[in-house]
Amino acid sequence: MVLTTTRRIGWDEYLQLPLTHYEIIDGEVNTLPTPLFKHQQIVLELMIRLGAQVQREAKGYLVPAPFDVVIRRAPLRTRQPDLLFLSRERADQIPDLQNQPRIEIAPELVIEVLSPSDTASEWLEQLRDYHQIGVQEVWAVDPQSASVEVLRWSEAGWQSVGVFTGDQPIRSAVLGETAVAPAMLFG
Repeated sequence: MVLTTTRRIGWDEYLQLPLTHYEIIDGEVNTLPTPLFKHQQIVLELMIRLGAQVQREAKGYLVPAPFDVVIRRAPLRTRQPDLLFLSRERADQIPDLQNQPRIEIAPELVIEVLSPSDTASEWLEQLRDYHQIGVQEVWAVDPQSASVEVLRWSEAGWQSVGVFTGDQPIRSAVLGETAVAPAMLFG
């Protein structure tokens, strides 16, 4: 069982919080548990491999947690995806982006490394939040099945673009075909 600390706050108090690993759900501050070593290694591999592609192609920015994505101000709701991608076009809409501790605009892509403690209802709640702000694509990276499922939003809801395993390169509507294969992440 994972214990987290919870307390309720509003927007003004949120702006004073130190930059730590938490999410705020309807005003309740939920400190996130420390990720497992395996989880962090997967995030690092994605950051290195996708980061190189994003930089080489000058597509935008790949940002790791902890970095807040504001879902709404009242009742306050934030998420901290493991990785997010923000295109140059979207980034240009944010004044002084380099000095911002959070964004109030949807990233085009969110990557979440699933944990054994994640429940289906928590995952669906995250997907609802990402849809609410207009995230186009979510990757569900599953260490237990050594797979990456790419989900894309459509009028019918979140649709699976594919489940990628082994040496099969991950294809993304946002980033195109990547140089990343699940086998690289789960070695």
